[in-house]
Amino acid sequence: MRSYLDFEKPVAELDSKVDELRALAAAGSDIGEEILRLEDKAGQALAELYANLTPWQKTLVARHPQRPHFTDFVNALITEFTPLAGDRKFGEDEALMGGFGRFRGESICVMGQEKGASTESRIKHNFGMARPEGYRKAVRLMEMAERFGIPVLSIVDSAGAYPGIGAEERGQAEAIASSIQVMSRLATPIVVVVLGEGGSGGALALGVGDVVLALENAIYSVISPEGSAAILWRSAAEAERAAQAMKLAGPDLLETGVVDALIKEPAGGAHTDHDATAAAIKTALVAQLERLVRVPVADLLSLRYERFRSFGTVVEPRAGEVAAPPRPWWRRVIGR
Repeated sequence: MRSYLDFEKPVAELDSKVDELRALAAAGSDIGEEILRLEDKAGQALAELYANLTPWQKTLVARHPQRPHFTDFVNALITEFTPLAGDRKFGEDEALMGGFGRFRGESICVMGQEKGASTESRIKHNFGMARPEGYRKAVRLMEMAERFGIPVLSIVDSAGAYPGIGAEERGQAEAIASSIQVMSRLATPIVVVVLGEGGSGGALALGVGDVVLALENAIYSVISPEGSAAILWRSAAEAERAAQAMKLAGPDLLETGVVDALIKEPAGGAHTDHDATAAAIKTALVAQLERLVRVPVADLLSLRYERFRSFGTVVEPRAGEVAAPPRPWWRRVIGR
Protein backbone atom coordinates (compact mmCIF):
# COMPACT_ATOMS: atom_id res chain seq x y z
CA MET A 1 0.00 0.00 0.00
CA ARG A 2 1.34 3.40 -0.98
CA SER A 3 2.15 5.82 1.82
CA TYR A 4 1.29 9.48 1.16
CA LEU A 5 3.14 12.51 2.50
CA ASP A 6 1.18 15.39 4.03
CA PHE A 7 1.50 17.63 0.98
CA GLU A 8 0.20 14.77 -1.23
CA LYS A 9 -3.27 14.76 0.39
CA PRO A 10 -5.08 16.08 -2.74
CA VAL A 11 -3.62 13.19 -4.74
CA ALA A 12 -4.42 10.72 -1.96
CA GLU A 13 -8.08 11.78 -2.01
CA LEU A 14 -8.30 11.29 -5.78
CA ASP A 15 -6.62 7.88 -5.58
CA SER A 16 -9.03 6.89 -2.82
CA LYS A 17 -11.99 7.79 -5.04
CA VAL A 18 -10.48 5.77 -7.89
CA ASP A 19 -10.18 2.75 -5.59
CA GLU A 20 -13.81 3.13 -4.54
CA LEU A 21 -14.96 3.29 -8.14
CA ARG A 22 -12.91 0.25 -9.05
CA ALA A 23 -14.65 -1.67 -6.27
CA LEU A 24 -18.01 -0.63 -7.71
CA ALA A 25 -16.88 -1.59 -11.21
CA ALA A 26 -15.89 -5.02 -9.93
CA ALA A 27 -19.42 -5.39 -8.60
CA GLY A 28 -20.86 -4.77 -12.06
CA SER A 29 -21.23 -0.98 -12.36
CA ASP A 30 -20.45 0.55 -15.76
CA ILE A 31 -18.21 3.44 -14.66
CA GLY A 32 -15.05 2.80 -16.65
CA GLU A 33 -14.99 6.29 -18.19
CA GLU A 34 -15.32 7.95 -14.79
CA ILE A 35 -12.41 5.88 -13.48
CA LEU A 36 -10.22 6.90 -16.40
CA ARG A 37 -11.16 10.55 -15.90
CA LEU A 38 -10.23 10.47 -12.23
CA GLU A 39 -7.00 8.58 -12.94
CA ASP A 40 -5.97 11.24 -15.44
CA LYS A 41 -6.87 13.96 -12.97
CA ALA A 42 -4.83 12.28 -10.22
CA GLY A 43 -1.85 11.84 -12.54
CA GLN A 44 -1.97 15.48 -13.61
CA ALA A 45 -2.26 16.67 -9.99
CA LEU A 46 0.74 14.53 -9.03
CA ALA A 47 2.85 15.83 -11.93
CA GLU A 48 2.01 19.47 -11.10
CA LEU A 49 2.75 18.90 -7.43
CA TYR A 50 6.17 17.33 -8.05
CA ALA A 51 7.11 19.94 -10.63
CA ASN A 52 7.04 22.64 -7.93
CA LEU A 53 8.37 20.99 -4.78
CA THR A 54 9.95 23.22 -2.16
CA PRO A 55 13.30 22.22 -0.61
CA TRP A 56 11.48 21.00 2.50
CA GLN A 57 9.07 18.91 0.46
CA LYS A 58 12.03 17.39 -1.40
CA THR A 59 13.51 16.57 2.00
CA LEU A 60 10.34 14.67 2.91
CA VAL A 61 10.40 12.83 -0.42
CA ALA A 62 14.07 11.92 0.07
CA ARG A 63 13.15 10.40 3.44
CA HIS A 64 10.05 8.56 2.21
CA PRO A 65 9.88 5.15 3.94
CA GLN A 66 9.09 3.41 0.63
CA ARG A 67 11.97 4.98 -1.28
CA PRO A 68 14.41 2.42 -2.78
CA HIS A 69 17.53 1.79 -0.74
CA PHE A 70 20.93 0.17 -1.23
CA THR A 71 19.72 -3.45 -1.32
CA ASP A 72 16.98 -2.57 -3.81
CA PHE A 73 19.59 -1.01 -6.06
CA VAL A 74 21.96 -3.98 -5.79
CA ASN A 75 19.20 -6.51 -6.43
CA ALA A 76 18.05 -4.61 -9.52
CA LEU A 77 21.38 -3.82 -11.17
CA ILE A 78 24.22 -5.94 -9.80
CA THR A 79 24.64 -9.61 -10.65
CA GLU A 80 26.78 -12.17 -8.81
CA PHE A 81 26.97 -9.82 -5.85
CA THR A 82 29.13 -11.15 -3.03
CA PRO A 83 28.89 -9.08 0.18
CA LEU A 84 31.93 -8.79 2.43
CA ALA A 85 31.71 -8.25 6.16
CA GLY A 86 33.91 -6.81 8.87
CA ASP A 87 36.66 -4.22 9.04
CA ARG A 88 39.31 -6.69 10.31
CA LYS A 89 39.80 -4.44 13.35
CA PHE A 90 36.63 -4.48 15.46
CA GLY A 91 33.60 -6.08 13.87
CA GLU A 92 30.80 -5.87 11.34
CA ASP A 93 28.56 -2.86 10.75
CA GLU A 94 25.20 -3.62 9.11
CA ALA A 95 24.51 0.06 8.36
CA LEU A 96 27.20 0.18 5.69
CA MET A 97 27.10 -2.69 3.22
CA GLY A 98 29.45 -3.54 0.42
CA GLY A 99 30.98 -6.17 -1.77
CA PHE A 100 31.85 -7.14 -5.31
CA GLY A 101 29.66 -8.10 -8.24
CA ARG A 102 29.10 -7.44 -11.92
CA PHE A 103 27.45 -4.51 -13.66
CA ARG A 104 26.60 -5.31 -17.28
CA GLY A 105 29.08 -8.18 -17.09
CA GLU A 106 32.00 -6.11 -15.77
CA SER A 107 33.46 -6.39 -12.27
CA ILE A 108 32.51 -3.60 -9.87
CA CYS A 109 32.89 -2.78 -6.18
CA VAL A 110 29.64 -1.55 -4.64
CA MET A 111 29.25 -0.03 -1.19
CA GLY A 112 26.70 2.17 0.53
CA GLN A 113 24.43 2.82 3.46
CA GLU A 114 21.30 0.71 3.92
CA LYS A 115 18.43 2.29 5.88
CA GLY A 116 16.10 -0.71 5.91
CA ALA A 117 12.50 -0.98 4.76
CA SER A 118 10.74 -2.48 7.79
CA THR A 119 10.97 -1.96 11.53
CA GLU A 120 13.18 -5.01 11.98
CA SER A 121 15.50 -4.17 9.08
CA ARG A 122 15.78 -0.52 10.13
CA ILE A 123 16.91 -1.58 13.57
CA LYS A 124 19.28 -4.14 12.07
CA HIS A 125 20.85 -1.55 9.77
CA ASN A 126 20.72 1.21 12.42
CA PHE A 127 18.68 3.42 10.05
CA GLY A 128 21.68 3.75 7.74
CA MET A 129 23.83 5.47 10.37
CA ALA A 130 27.23 3.79 10.14
CA ARG A 131 29.70 3.26 12.98
CA PRO A 132 33.51 3.52 12.59
CA GLU A 133 33.82 -0.13 11.61
CA GLY A 134 31.48 0.52 8.69
CA TYR A 135 33.72 3.21 7.24
CA ARG A 136 36.80 1.07 7.85
CA LYS A 137 35.09 -1.75 6.00
CA ALA A 138 34.49 0.68 3.12
CA VAL A 139 38.21 1.52 3.09
CA ARG A 140 39.05 -2.18 3.01
CA LEU A 141 36.74 -2.69 0.02
CA MET A 142 38.09 0.31 -1.88
CA GLU A 143 41.71 -0.70 -1.39
CA MET A 144 40.87 -4.19 -2.64
CA ALA A 145 39.15 -2.68 -5.68
CA GLU A 146 42.20 -0.52 -6.38
CA ARG A 147 44.50 -3.55 -6.15
CA PHE A 148 42.58 -5.30 -8.93
CA GLY A 149 41.73 -2.23 -11.00
CA ILE A 150 37.97 -2.48 -10.37
CA PRO A 151 35.76 0.67 -10.50
CA VAL A 152 33.98 1.68 -7.30
CA LEU A 153 30.30 2.57 -7.07
CA SER A 154 29.40 4.39 -3.86
CA ILE A 155 25.75 4.72 -2.79
CA VAL A 156 24.99 7.55 -0.37
CA ASP A 157 21.79 7.32 1.66
CA SER A 158 22.15 8.34 5.29
CA ALA A 159 21.08 11.06 7.68
CA GLY A 160 24.63 10.95 9.05
CA ALA A 161 27.12 8.80 10.91
CA TYR A 162 26.01 7.22 14.18
CA PRO A 163 26.69 9.70 17.04
CA GLY A 164 26.68 7.20 19.91
CA ILE A 165 29.28 7.02 22.68
CA GLY A 166 30.68 3.70 21.46
CA ALA A 167 31.18 5.07 17.97
CA GLU A 168 33.03 8.09 19.33
CA GLU A 169 35.19 5.88 21.54
CA ARG A 170 36.20 3.80 18.52
CA GLY A 171 37.21 6.85 16.49
CA GLN A 172 34.23 7.91 14.40
CA ALA A 173 35.81 11.15 13.16
CA GLU A 174 39.08 9.45 12.27
CA ALA A 175 37.28 6.68 10.38
CA ILE A 176 35.33 9.23 8.32
CA ALA A 177 38.45 11.27 7.62
CA SER A 178 40.40 8.17 6.57
CA SER A 179 37.63 7.14 4.17
CA ILE A 180 37.66 10.61 2.58
CA GLN A 181 41.45 10.48 2.30
CA VAL A 182 41.46 7.04 0.68
CA MET A 183 38.75 8.03 -1.81
CA SER A 184 40.64 11.17 -2.78
CA ARG A 185 43.73 9.11 -3.72
CA LEU A 186 42.18 5.87 -4.96
CA ALA A 187 43.70 4.92 -8.31
CA THR A 188 40.51 3.59 -9.89
CA PRO A 189 37.31 5.29 -11.13
CA ILE A 190 34.71 6.23 -8.49
CA VAL A 191 31.08 7.07 -9.22
CA VAL A 192 28.91 8.34 -6.36
CA VAL A 193 25.10 8.21 -6.43
CA VAL A 194 23.02 10.01 -3.78
CA LEU A 195 19.86 7.89 -3.55
CA GLY A 196 17.88 9.75 -0.93
CA GLU A 197 19.33 11.60 2.02
CA GLY A 198 22.99 12.61 2.07
CA GLY A 199 23.70 14.07 5.47
CA SER A 200 26.82 15.39 7.18
CA GLY A 201 30.24 13.70 7.28
CA GLY A 202 28.58 10.31 7.33
CA ALA A 203 27.57 10.89 3.72
CA LEU A 204 30.72 12.73 2.64
CA ALA A 205 32.78 9.75 3.83
CA LEU A 206 31.41 7.92 0.78
CA GLY A 207 30.97 10.99 -1.40
CA VAL A 208 34.41 11.69 -2.88
CA GLY A 209 34.14 10.58 -6.50
CA ASP A 210 35.14 11.43 -10.02
CA VAL A 211 31.46 11.94 -10.77
CA VAL A 212 28.72 12.61 -8.21
CA LEU A 213 25.16 11.93 -9.34
CA ALA A 214 21.95 12.40 -7.39
CA LEU A 215 18.36 11.35 -7.87
CA GLU A 216 16.08 14.24 -8.74
CA ASN A 217 14.51 14.49 -5.28
CA ALA A 218 17.56 13.57 -3.23
CA ILE A 219 19.13 16.01 -0.77
CA TYR A 220 22.78 16.49 0.17
CA SER A 221 24.08 18.75 2.92
CA VAL A 222 26.50 19.12 5.81
CA ILE A 223 23.66 18.90 8.34
CA SER A 224 19.97 18.07 8.47
CA PRO A 225 17.44 20.93 8.24
CA GLU A 226 16.34 20.15 11.80
CA GLY A 227 19.93 20.34 13.07
CA SER A 228 20.57 23.57 11.23
CA ALA A 229 17.35 25.11 12.58
CA ALA A 230 18.25 24.07 16.13
CA ILE A 231 21.62 25.83 15.81
CA LEU A 232 20.50 28.98 14.00
CA TRP A 233 17.05 29.57 15.48
CA ARG A 234 17.15 27.39 18.59
CA SER A 235 14.14 25.45 17.34
CA ALA A 236 13.80 22.37 15.13
CA ALA A 237 10.38 23.72 14.19
CA GLU A 238 12.19 26.07 11.80
CA ALA A 239 13.38 23.11 9.70
CA GLU A 240 11.42 24.21 6.64
CA ARG A 241 13.01 27.65 6.80
CA ALA A 242 16.45 26.06 7.18
CA ALA A 243 15.91 23.76 4.20
CA GLN A 244 15.17 26.76 2.02
CA ALA A 245 18.36 28.52 3.11
CA MET A 246 20.67 25.50 2.92
CA LYS A 247 20.43 24.93 -0.86
CA LEU A 248 20.31 21.17 -0.28
CA ALA A 249 17.96 20.15 -3.10
CA GLY A 250 18.85 18.92 -6.58
CA PRO A 251 18.71 22.12 -8.67
CA ASP A 252 20.83 24.04 -6.15
CA LEU A 253 23.31 21.17 -5.86
CA LEU A 254 23.65 21.12 -9.63
CA GLU A 255 24.09 24.88 -9.86
CA THR A 256 26.85 24.95 -7.24
CA GLY A 257 28.62 21.93 -8.74
CA VAL A 258 28.23 19.75 -5.65
CA VAL A 259 26.63 17.17 -7.96
CA ASP A 260 27.38 16.78 -11.65
CA ALA A 261 24.00 15.56 -12.88
CA LEU A 262 20.52 14.74 -11.63
CA ILE A 263 18.82 11.44 -12.44
CA LYS A 264 15.16 11.90 -13.26
CA GLU A 265 12.68 10.10 -11.03
CA PRO A 266 9.29 8.66 -11.99
CA ALA A 267 6.25 10.92 -11.59
CA GLY A 268 5.52 11.08 -7.88
CA GLY A 269 9.04 10.19 -6.77
CA ALA A 270 11.31 7.15 -6.79
CA HIS A 271 9.16 5.42 -4.17
CA THR A 272 6.30 5.02 -6.68
CA ASP A 273 8.27 2.91 -9.17
CA HIS A 274 11.47 1.18 -8.08
CA ASP A 275 12.01 -0.51 -11.45
CA ALA A 276 11.85 2.75 -13.41
CA THR A 277 14.21 4.37 -10.91
CA ALA A 278 16.70 1.51 -11.26
CA ALA A 279 16.52 1.79 -15.06
CA ALA A 280 17.26 5.53 -14.92
CA ILE A 281 20.22 4.96 -12.59
CA LYS A 282 21.54 2.23 -14.86
CA THR A 283 21.47 4.53 -17.90
CA ALA A 284 23.40 7.21 -16.01
CA LEU A 285 25.97 4.75 -14.67
CA VAL A 286 26.63 3.19 -18.05
CA ALA A 287 27.42 6.58 -19.55
CA GLN A 288 29.72 7.65 -16.73
CA LEU A 289 31.63 4.39 -16.29
CA GLU A 290 32.26 4.00 -20.03
CA ARG A 291 33.79 7.49 -20.01
CA LEU A 292 35.81 7.22 -16.80
CA VAL A 293 37.51 3.90 -17.52
CA ARG A 294 39.16 5.52 -20.56
CA VAL A 295 40.77 8.31 -18.50
CA PRO A 296 44.41 7.65 -17.49
CA VAL A 297 44.79 7.14 -13.75
CA ALA A 298 47.09 10.17 -13.31
CA ASP A 299 44.53 12.42 -15.01
CA LEU A 300 41.70 10.83 -13.03
CA LEU A 301 43.37 11.67 -9.71
CA SER A 302 44.24 15.19 -10.82
CA LEU A 303 40.70 15.87 -11.99
CA ARG A 304 39.20 14.42 -8.82
CA TYR A 305 41.43 16.66 -6.70
CA GLU A 306 40.54 19.71 -8.76
CA ARG A 307 36.85 18.91 -8.59
CA PHE A 308 36.71 19.27 -4.83
CA ARG A 309 39.25 22.09 -4.60
CA SER A 310 37.07 24.16 -6.94
CA PHE A 311 34.13 24.30 -4.51
CA GLY A 312 33.46 27.83 -3.32
CA THR A 313 35.57 29.51 -6.01
CA VAL A 314 34.68 33.20 -6.35
CA VAL A 315 35.59 35.37 -9.34
CA GLU A 316 35.62 39.12 -8.72
CA PRO A 317 34.29 41.04 -11.76
CA ARG A 318 36.07 44.05 -13.15
CA ALA A 319 34.30 47.42 -13.19
CA GLY A 320 31.17 47.27 -15.33
CA GLU A 321 31.23 43.45 -15.70
CA VAL A 322 29.01 40.78 -14.23
CA ALA A 323 30.88 37.81 -12.82
CA ALA A 324 30.04 34.49 -14.41
CA PRO A 325 30.44 31.39 -12.28
CA PRO A 326 33.69 29.56 -13.10
CA ARG A 327 33.33 26.44 -15.22
CA PRO A 328 35.61 23.87 -13.60
CA TRP A 329 37.77 22.18 -16.21
CA TRP A 330 37.18 18.75 -14.66
CA ARG A 331 33.61 18.83 -16.01
CA ARG A 332 34.94 18.09 -19.48
CA VAL A 333 35.44 14.52 -18.29
CA ILE A 334 31.70 13.93 -17.90
CA GLY A 335 30.72 15.87 -20.98
CA ARG A 336 29.18 18.92 -19.32
